[in-house]
Amino acid sequence: MITSQLLHPASIVVVGASNNVHKPGGAILKNLIHGGYTGELRAVNPKETEVQGVQAYADVKDIPDTDLAILAIPAVLCPDAVELLASEKRVRAFIILSAGFGEETHEGALLEDRILETANRYGASLIGPNCIGLMNTWHHSVFSQPIPNLHPQGVDLISSSGATAVFILESAVTKGLQFNSVWSVGNAKQIGVEDVLQYMDEHFDSEKDSKIKLLYIESISDPDRLLFHASSLIKKGCKIAAIKSGSSESGSRAASSHTGAIASSDSAVEALFRKAGIVRCYSREELTTVGCIFTLPELKGKNFAIITHAGGPGVMLTDALSKGGLNVPKLEGELAEELKSKLFPGAAVGNPIDILATGTPEHLRLCLEYCEEKFDNVDAVMAIFGTPGLVTMFEMYDVLHEKMQTCKKPIFPILPSINTAGAEVAAFLAKGHVNFADEVTLGTALSRIVNASKPANNEIELFGVDVPRIRRIIDSIPGDGYIEPHYVQALLHSAGIPVVEEFVSANKEEALAFARRAGFPVVAKVVGPVHKSDVGGVVLNIKSEQHLALEFERMMQIPEVTGIMVQPMLKGTELFIGAKYEEKFGHVVLCGLGGIFVEVLKDVSSGLAPLSYEEAYSMIRSLRAYKIIKGTRGQKGVNEDKFAEIIVRLSTLLRFATEIKEMDINPLLATEKYVIAVDARIRIEKN
Repeated sequence: MITSQLLHPASIVVVGASNNVHKPGGAILKNLIHGGYTGELRAVNPKETEVQGVQAYADVKDIPDTDLAILAIPAVLCPDAVELLASEKRVRAFIILSAGFGEETHEGALLEDRILETANRYGASLIGPNCIGLMNTWHHSVFSQPIPNLHPQGVDLISSSGATAVFILESAVTKGLQFNSVWSVGNAKQIGVEDVLQYMDEHFDSEKDSKIKLLYIESISDPDRLLFHASSLIKKGCKIAAIKSGSSESGSRAASSHTGAIASSDSAVEALFRKAGIVRCYSREELTTVGCIFTLPELKGKNFAIITHAGGPGVMLTDALSKGGLNVPKLEGELAEELKSKLFPGAAVGNPIDILATGTPEHLRLCLEYCEEKFDNVDAVMAIFGTPGLVTMFEMYDVLHEKMQTCKKPIFPILPSINTAGAEVAAFLAKGHVNFADEVTLGTALSRIVNASKPANNEIELFGVDVPRIRRIIDSIPGDGYIEPHYVQALLHSAGIPVVEEFVSANKEEALAFARRAGFPVVAKVVGPVHKSDVGGVVLNIKSEQHLALEFERMMQIPEVTGIMVQPMLKGTELFIGAKYEEKFGHVVLCGLGGIFVEVLKDVSSGLAPLSYEEAYSMIRSLRAYKIIKGTRGQKGVNEDKFAEIIVRLSTLLRFATEIKEMDINPLLATEKYVIAVDARIRIEKN
């Protein structure tokens, strides 16, 4: 629970306060004093009567009633202190900096349990333990540095890790990013990332509150709550970006050692973020860069003009934007020639616009005006301007400042000389701007934002899906494990997923009769073994009865084979759809190209069932191999609409057949006209 005493305490006591500002109890008191906290400030230190000019008490039982208590004392002393403060001193908010709790030992976990029970009994907030604290525009209750510029319209940062929050702040401060609040939840015994997000959602005021949230998450304990409140905030006009650490096996171990958290599957995280509309980042630099982009006017298109006086960075930025699916359109024709005539000889205007190292502030102004008012194929402008140290950049940056105040199109300032032109950059940031010192990081971050999904609607697509029949089929299947092919066919038919005609039998003559009716060539596959190819159980392009008879006899001798499946041989691009049930998350649906793209390149994207059509298209278009689906180099593409439809229908099937724990359709064969399931397997668990 998040109380008013936590957010706006009228009085704060630091238990374990110190004159040594290199200790947590000393540093946090110093930050409170220097942060301009205007309430009553108290200290508890048995050896002092005054700490850093603040009245000190020998024991917590001696202090007056207080709103917020910050504990910087050994873990073993915390439970009794919390009990006394809550019961006798009316404390209704606690920030516990101390380590040595559940993140380290079982005994420490028991101490945490006692503290939580007390806090809940008295309706008090609890941040931590094992955290750096909390800061907002009212009080700086953290023991760390740096303290960023705090502003009501700044960014809200919520971090599982205190140290990581500090490093994110280091990255943000150099860019000029301002903050409204910084939450370090530590062990998150009572208040975790989801709780903070829920509070921000339920108390959101569009006039007063920050609309930018940055998250660093080590464990998603309640995916549904995170999804609901993140998507709700985004629908209210907020922008959210997040890092989820611990996605790889070794990364999971690192996260567990820090907070005792178990990392979620990476595909489940991707799916959750896609459904919520969260921009996913993979580093602190990306996260803070995305945060800075969020502070600028919203992009209305994907076309960028680059203005620079250094050719190399312009080329690197062009490459980064193109790689992310963004455009740097060629500027040509009369307007381009007109602009070129007003610049120094040798300047280039094709895009990037290179005004040369000798270009003047007026040249920059001129280029910005052309991009804003005359070049219709430009949606935003990027200005790269540093210095080798021969000139000052104050005038150049003044032009940028002036134009950023009035320009209808977003302008992204890339000022790389943060040392050589440090004074000029600092003056620019002091006017409330942000700076992107590295153009490639900016290009990557922009592509993450532009390609992120919008929050999905919560409606389930039922058209064409026979839910009662799906339930009858599931209920009729005996036992657990991989189900028989006829059940697979029936389930896919019930979901409206096109399936290639097939026949399964252990009788050779019956198989031959089906092949004659269906027409050669056909495909033969064993029934029984899960991995058919590994045991020589798949034969393609069988063109005659004699060939089929020979293969039938051979495959029936393979161990565990119970029959042979015969299908017409179809042609098309191989696609893949799979699904896996993830604890807490539900069904994660995967899609991609089939064959080598799944097994070797792992080019798949994921979504969380049930899926909307918008989510399905987002999944398909985020694939690295999307150009193959669209069609490239003279080859026809596949029917993207049919592919998306099957993804959505499959997700609806999973929503009503929760017993399905794993399944894949591989391959789906696709042409420009149809997409049809050729092979599928489904594993169920009923208990």
